[in-house]
Amino acid sequence: MIRLALKMLFGDTAKYLMLVAGLTVATFLMAQQAAVFCGLMSWTRSTLKNVPAPIWVVEEKVDQVNETNPLLDTDVARVRSVGTVAWAAPIYSGIQRVRLENGSFKIIQLIGIDANTLAGAPAKMLAGDLMELRLPHSVVIDDLGVQRLAPKRGDKVKVGDVFEINDQEARVVGIADAATSFTGGPYVWTTYERALQYVPAQRKLLQAVICAPREGVALEQVIADIRRETGLKAFINREADLHDFLGQMRGEPTSNFNVSTVWWYVKNTGIPISFGTTVIIGLLVGMAVSCQTFYSFVLENMRHLGALKAMGASNGMLCLMLVVQAFTVGIIGYGIGLLGTAGFAFGALKNEQPPFYLPDFVPLAVLGVVLGICMLAALLGIWRVSRLEPAMVFRS
Repeated sequence: MIRLALKMLFGDTAKYLMLVAGLTVATFLMAQQAAVFCGLMSWTRSTLKNVPAPIWVVEEKVDQVNETNPLLDTDVARVRSVGTVAWAAPIYSGIQRVRLENGSFKIIQLIGIDANTLAGAPAKMLAGDLMELRLPHSVVIDDLGVQRLAPKRGDKVKVGDVFEINDQEARVVGIADAATSFTGGPYVWTTYERALQYVPAQRKLLQAVICAPREGVALEQVIADIRRETGLKAFINREADLHDFLGQMRGEPTSNFNVSTVWWYVKNTGIPISFGTTVIIGLLVGMAVSCQTFYSFVLENMRHLGALKAMGASNGMLCLMLVVQAFTVGIIGYGIGLLGTAGFAFGALKNEQPPFYLPDFVPLAVLGVVLGICMLAALLGIWRVSRLEPAMVFRS
């Protein structure tokens, strides 16, 4: 009977293709938009990835890494004085403009790190020597800056090239592998003191203090000590999982800077509404097309189903046939939709636009939604078949 059900499904080519097309579009919209949203949210915490440090200490009102509420220069010493802190270093982070050799201007994310320890330096260098960052007028750029900071389209920045920041020379001594910033500009590292020379003068320019715990001391204990002894807010810098974000949705406080940053953008920007609307549209399109088409398919095959029922097929067997038919087109449409998403991801990752990140739970969630649509479509058919009279097959 299962084989017969599949023959009935594939035999009606028009209905079969319509069902698959509707579920393919629904799968693609839900998976692709969810992946772009997650990718965009991952860009919001790029600074935390590119400035590796176990703990970030910021001003009391700061909730996300891209906020710039400066600290006092003496706050570095205050953090160092905490007994459970092994080391602490200043960090400058801000958006600046650079002037290229052809006179054009580009936006960059300038990072100033401690010249003695180089704490907060990029973890992976692609070219050049990080130690040369201590030389006068030296900077390290990320791999995105290789194209973005080139004076001509198609050219690439090399170690030794020069551009200007606030009318001061900046010479490239290294190229690093780094995550893309939320603003879209490349990351540029220099020493903290030189960063203060590059930026316009302000009363306070210290953006954050990075530090690490003493050996054997838990991160949670260190951030509690920093908050108690200095009055500053301390966050742990580590990758977040789904459980952390679910805790934020329930209103639970977090000490994870990655979670706090992403949640700030979720609450205070229109990004979730924009992407969520498209996901809902994909869901509604899938439901409308699939349910209507499958119900029409059942009506057109009612006489065949009536003949099977007259020959002794039970309602349960007929319902199983409908479920198999609905889930078959669901799995096929889901597979084609994910294939389209993979093709989009290949283009996005190759061109570095738009952001794309597909967590493991997204395909599973989309599969659950698609199977739910198929079950709804099958239930409509089951409701109609359960009322079927076998005698109708003998009517003219």
